[in-house]
Amino acid sequence: MSFPRTRMRRLRKSENVRRLVRDVHLSTDDLLYPVFVREDVEGKNEIESMPGQYHYSLQALDELISSCEESQVPGVLIFGVPEEKDEIGSEAFKEDGIVQRAVRKFRENSDLAVFTDVCLCHYTSHGHCGVLGEDGLDNDRTLEVLNQVVVSHAEAGADFVSPSGMMDGQVKSIRDALDDRDHEDVGIMSYSAKFASSFYGPFREAAESAPEKILDIPHLENRETYQMSFKSSDQPIREVALDLEEGTDIVMVKPALPYLDVLRRVDEKFDVPLAAYQVSGEYAIAKEGGDSDRLDEKDIFLESLAAMKRSGANFIITYAALDVARWLNEG
Repeated sequence: MSFPRTRMRRLRKSENVRRLVRDVHLSTDDLLYPVFVREDVEGKNEIESMPGQYHYSLQALDELISSCEESQVPGVLIFGVPEEKDEIGSEAFKEDGIVQRAVRKFRENSDLAVFTDVCLCHYTSHGHCGVLGEDGLDNDRTLEVLNQVVVSHAEAGADFVSPSGMMDGQVKSIRDALDDRDHEDVGIMSYSAKFASSFYGPFREAAESAPEKILDIPHLENRETYQMSFKSSDQPIREVALDLEEGTDIVMVKPALPYLDVLRRVDEKFDVPLAAYQVSGEYAIAKEGGDSDRLDEKDIFLESLAAMKRSGANFIITYAALDVARWLNEG
């Protein structure tokens, strides 16, 4: 019906009316908290580039577990920062590696869902996401190492492993490795549509994973030979389709806010669990805006996370998870 019979403002006349007609809902159930566990710290040390985020020692995880449980955040995504690194990232698959010990700590002390990041960039001396060869990153040799990593995470008790290196065939290789070791119940959340983004800077400082420019290997001054160009529109859809064919359980779009169009396309095309990753740069911008007194930090996070839900995300990986949960619990 035409104006003036149709007056949309009737649906906005009071807070309680607005609550009744909302069709996008954000709750603590929608949050997965990424955490950094580090070998060479005592207690917890704040990460300078990510205010409010910390490097946790194994001993400090008790406090973190309590915070997650009190906030009703359902799970964590664990990143490890080892004390030693080498060319192939061998610390990543050690039975007593930092992530493996952290997973056991969570398993022994909580019912939180435990996801582990599976990439070599914070374990390699050169900061790239895999094993290097003469012509660049060696995809298939990298898969052999990742297979060892995921088995070690599964044996420690991880619920989901999360390959983030954008290696071709990584989901199938990992699925086969898990199944061959009787870990059929361990799921995969793949970083299916991961872009070579300028929003990763604070994370690379936190994880000590900035890639080196290696002069004698062509085309390896950055990660653009494996992560997607932000000018790609159809490639992420193909990547998601391939990961699903290979056996992933959950797909992800990373970063989130600059790629809401990709989230929407994935949601419309594939009826599967979809995660959005609000990355470190997005987090830092919101925090800095709130610190400037020109913007409200709470409003920025709640609005941006609602946009991700509106675009089709089932849940959101965000460094603001504990703060957002507190705001939501306060009503």
